[in-house]
Amino acid sequence: MKSIVTISKFKEGDTIQGFYLCVEKHLRHTRAGDLYLDLILRDRTGQVHGKVWDKVAEFNEKFSSGDAVAIKGEVDIFLERPQLSIKRINKATVQNYARYGFDPALVMPTAQADPKDMWKNINSLIRKMKNPFLKKLCGNIYSENKEKLFTHPASVSMHHNYRSGFLEHILSMSKMAVQLAPHYQLDTDLVLTGVLLHDIGKIYEIESDYEATFTEHGNLIGHIVMGRDMARSAAKKIKKFPENLLLKVEHIILAHQGKYEWQSPKKPAFKEALLVHLIDVTDSQMNIMDMALKEDREDGDFTNRHNYFRIPLYKGADGFE
Repeated sequence: MKSIVTISKFKEGDTIQGFYLCVEKHLRHTRAGDLYLDLILRDRTGQVHGKVWDKVAEFNEKFSSGDAVAIKGEVDIFLERPQLSIKRINKATVQNYARYGFDPALVMPTAQADPKDMWKNINSLIRKMKNPFLKKLCGNIYSENKEKLFTHPASVSMHHNYRSGFLEHILSMSKMAVQLAPHYQLDTDLVLTGVLLHDIGKIYEIESDYEATFTEHGNLIGHIVMGRDMARSAAKKIKKFPENLLLKVEHIILAHQGKYEWQSPKKPAFKEALLVHLIDVTDSQMNIMDMALKEDREDGDFTNRHNYFRIPLYKGADGFE
């Protein structure tokens, strides 16, 4: 097998071979009525759309959405973005493709920071809490779910949607929380607790092997309610946990998305809840912009418009002239 080409290295006209994760797979019809496969592929460097035009029935049987796949294809440009015209595709397993260089880590986007270091930093912040009830609440929930939290993404598709993305998101938000809460003369421990627990329900809302997908509970209940339930259950195990303090924690979790149209059951009703919401939005959207800039293949100082923000994003490093 030729050298493996990562998505970030795709160039128009290149013939490539490599290993990728099939994030989405759809069997569709052309206007002429012919079948084709419409795919979204990902590796740890980026994401690309792919099409199978020939031998569709044959290749359709060889893999499913969520599989790692071995691909040979040609790079085209469609709507100003790279697209892969796939000539051969097959499910990739360690047993069949290790000798060709396949490693599951190749197809799994991962947080840049070491999860061990992120875990250590988060737990350091928990240990520094002054409120004994909130300190124990956060410490217990995190220690009981350490294995999941170590590798979990923060979302299926929107932000920090990669291995250990949850820890990256929480640590980034926590750093902002301990700076901004004192600035606004707020309860720092309560804000930090809100940051640590606002998305905790996602460990049950999302399942993540190669690909992050919603669980049955995620689809029917969602991480907001499940997170509130986790906090309530954990607090009941802590002797004399103040009822009013738990109510505030629950409200922050229920209100952290901030808007009813964003599936938030409540809007923030006090300052600590509002700050958690604003920090969450800030960190999420900064990550979304960062990924859009990294995935762009345009020449020049601006990206194309095909991104979350629907505008050309400036990517020049030397400032405006």
